Amino acid sequence: MSRHPVEALLRPPAELNAGAVSVLCGALLALGPEYFMMTPGVGRASAAALGLNGCWWIRRGLKVVRYQRNLRRRRRWTMRAKAVPVRRDRLFLGRGFRWGERHTQRLHDCRRDRFRRFVEPGRLRRWAHACAAAPEQAGLARLGRLLAADVPGNPFRAPRPVGGSSWLHGVEPREADVHLPLGDRNGHTLVLGTTQVGKTRLLELSVNQDIRRGETVVVFDPKGDADLLRAVRAACAMSGRAGDFVLFHLGYPELSSRYNGVGQFHRITEVASRISGQVSGEGQSAVFREFVWRFVNVVARAVVALGQRPDYRTILRHVTNIDDLCLSYAESHFADRPDVLAAVDAIERRREEPPRHMAGRPPRLVAFEQAMQGGGLGDEVLDGLRSAMRYEKSYFDKLVASLLPLLEKLTTGKTAELLSPDYLALDDPRPVWDWRGVVNRGLVVYVGLDALSDAAVAAAVGNSMFADLVSYAGERYKHGDGRGFRPGSDVEARPIVVHMDEFNELMGDEFVPLVNKGGAAGVQVTAYTQTFSDIEAKTRDVAKARQVSGNFNSLVMFRVKDVDTAALLTDQLPGVNVVELTQIAGYTDSSDPESPVDFSSRHEDRITSSRATMLEPHDVTRLPKGEAFALLEGGHLWKVRLPLPAGGKRDPSAEFEELAAEMEKRYRPGATWWAEASDG
Repeated sequence: MSRHPVEALLRPPAELNAGAVSVLCGALLALGPEYFMMTPGVGRASAAALGLNGCWWIRRGLKVVRYQRNLRRRRRWTMRAKAVPVRRDRLFLGRGFRWGERHTQRLHDCRRDRFRRFVEPGRLRRWAHACAAAPEQAGLARLGRLLAADVPGNPFRAPRPVGGSSWLHGVEPREADVHLPLGDRNGHTLVLGTTQVGKTRLLELSVNQDIRRGETVVVFDPKGDADLLRAVRAACAMSGRAGDFVLFHLGYPELSSRYNGVGQFHRITEVASRISGQVSGEGQSAVFREFVWRFVNVVARAVVALGQRPDYRTILRHVTNIDDLCLSYAESHFADRPDVLAAVDAIERRREEPPRHMAGRPPRLVAFEQAMQGGGLGDEVLDGLRSAMRYEKSYFDKLVASLLPLLEKLTTGKTAELLSPDYLALDDPRPVWDWRGVVNRGLVVYVGLDALSDAAVAAAVGNSMFADLVSYAGERYKHGDGRGFRPGSDVEARPIVVHMDEFNELMGDEFVPLVNKGGAAGVQVTAYTQTFSDIEAKTRDVAKARQVSGNFNSLVMFRVKDVDTAALLTDQLPGVNVVELTQIAGYTDSSDPESPVDFSSRHEDRITSSRATMLEPHDVTRLPKGEAFALLEGGHLWKVRLPLPAGGKRDPSAEFEELAAEMEKRYRPGATWWAEASDG
């Protein structure tokens, strides 16, 4: 059967008849060889031969039966978090098989009308499901629910409401564990799928393994998923890393840790780059963006020179009132120059008319400006501050108009306490962290951005964190993990595993350099979003969106509703040959009265071959929930299904359980298909 060009699995299992007859004849020979005029020895040998022949035919027939049953059923698979396999060289994704030409052929056969009765549920099963769905007052409703009861081994039990087509996974009865080599994760992974189809479940599985493997893990969760928080926390406790867990959540600042996005840097210019990178640089805004960079760089250099750590609140205060910063720096710079201070005091007492650009500024600052007009007294920082003050107030406000809204988003309300921490507030128990400390200590960071409550602030904070991470990745690429340690210290190189749910909300200009070059710095990005259009809408450029998606070496695609998104997978697949069996029959009458032949007939099976795509976009749009196609290891296509989370009682005394329960009420008003399965 396998050597024939037509596999022919969608047909009645005729082999069972031949096998049953052969086994029956063998049994008769074994019981009474004398009735067949055979000696006992010959009878037993013949019975054995017939039995083996019957078993061979039955085995072939059962293969057909199992294949057809597999097309109609939806296999159930549950797994507890502790049972998720963890390997040092591979990431477990689920169970499945490598998709090949024969699976495309089988899927092509399933679509044909003449094979419908072999791939669809039987009449009795459809009747049981229809009765179970009938109203309560219907007389057959109880009988239907009894027949469709969710009991293992019940052939009529109702399938799980996961939708899609069961053929896509049923075309291969044999499946095995599917893994992604950890070496390929440096090339990053893109996960696409519409709402509630399994992206978060894959994220939970991956995070569980990464934490238990001992990696540095960062999870960005813009929308706030309570189950994801529970999964991350449970994995930390399971692996003995409960002390490594760090929570950062904008929606719950009283429980959140604190983070300064511009407090750690290798070069002072990184502060200006991280802030100005979030300002629009399109069209005429490009000029203002360059001014913002220069102005923030001047402020940051002055703040650092004064011995202070820059943060968003400090920068906003000095941007809106640069006079105080300039005066403080001038006093500090000339503290050891009594001659200059004496000259400034004398100018201040004279109360002369200030220059036009210094009108309205403090008299002391005006005196410093007049004292330094001769040149040679200031340094680069002071000269930069003086140049910033030369702009007229109205013109200056126009130049920083795009900067102030950004800084106000990051410094308003309780968000300011998280992003501009007070390092001297010893009574505040909330820890302060940065990316270098996260990597060196091997922490697990959960970042909740509360985007459903305030999308603008969530995007600003997410982009700020992301810009900081990109900056640290560049420093790590150049200096490694040993920077800051004593020379000769043996510092373990830890990969940075970053999971980004709804990553299009966090994506800025820094994202492409991160996925393009971050792999060399040990950054392994797994990005989750719904459609390719989300990336295109964020970048506002199809070519740039293609550039972003082209930097992901591995692709996992769940059910999508956008055909263009599905084509992102199918366009990368090769063409295959699909065979078609055509039956031709005909007859011809003879018009010759003297011919002994009245008519002639013929019957033939003609096999034709055509070229087709290994997978069509509409196949991806019909995936059941919890199933996906994956392009792994250099473009090999795998069909994967994820395990359902096994049921288990939650521990109400567990830390952060109240927070998770509150998040569940606040962010997830509706039920989800990912219902917990029974423990059995």
